[in-house]
Amino acid sequence: MPYLVQLLLLTVALTLPTSVHPQSGTPREDDVRCLQGIKTSLSDPDGRLASWTFSNTSAGAICELSGVSCWSPDESRIIGLSLSGFGLTGAIPSELQFCSAITALDLSSNRLGGQIPPALCDWLPFVVNLDLSGNQLSGPIPAELANCKFINSLKLSANSLSGKIPASLVLLGHLKSLDLSNNNLDGAIPPQLAASFSADAFADNPDLVEPHSGFDLGVLFGRPEAAAAIAFVFGFVGTLFFGPSIIRRVAGRSC
Repeated sequence: MPYLVQLLLLTVALTLPTSVHPQSGTPREDDVRCLQGIKTSLSDPDGRLASWTFSNTSAGAICELSGVSCWSPDESRIIGLSLSGFGLTGAIPSELQFCSAITALDLSSNRLGGQIPPALCDWLPFVVNLDLSGNQLSGPIPAELANCKFINSLKLSANSLSGKIPASLVLLGHLKSLDLSNNNLDGAIPPQLAASFSADAFADNPDLVEPHSGFDLGVLFGRPEAAAAIAFVFGFVGTLFFGPSIIRRVAGRSC
């Protein structure tokens, strides 16, 4: 579905009048479930989430919680979570899937560990700004981050992420800001990413190397095996068209 159409559908969904949703001013059950899940699944040694209580169901109540932003104060629909520097520990909560209208998620400068969930972009399909920097995240960067079709800014720096940079990230057509620095990434930087972002975006990854020379057809299609298939096709076509002439030349020399 085209980008503008999806964005229009999200806007319509978030701005439906009270006549369509009679209780649109009260917190949505999924949004409350999302926040409750975040609070219970993460360790909060500094007590930054202590103010997150959910007994008040009046309009805009959850919008006043620390780090929570809403579409409008009287709609109680969460569009942003900014929990940077809260001192939180644990894994990225799966309960984020219940905040599916979020466009901005900032969990930077905490002590979150484990891997980035491959389903993160399925949970938050409309996310525009995603900041997971300054944590203790490990494992690979999921190729599925390419499913965040609206993303404009992606910050994963200062973690312990490893493995290759997924070629699928070149499919993020709206990506304007990228920071993968200060990790343990290795292999070659996908050429299109290297051409689109400065060296600072990939700095302090000791085993990361400059992109290979030449155009990577596998990256173009988002699947490395595509390069092998295309090479086979070109080889077959070349044999089909040029093979007979080569045979005739060889036969002529032998006569």
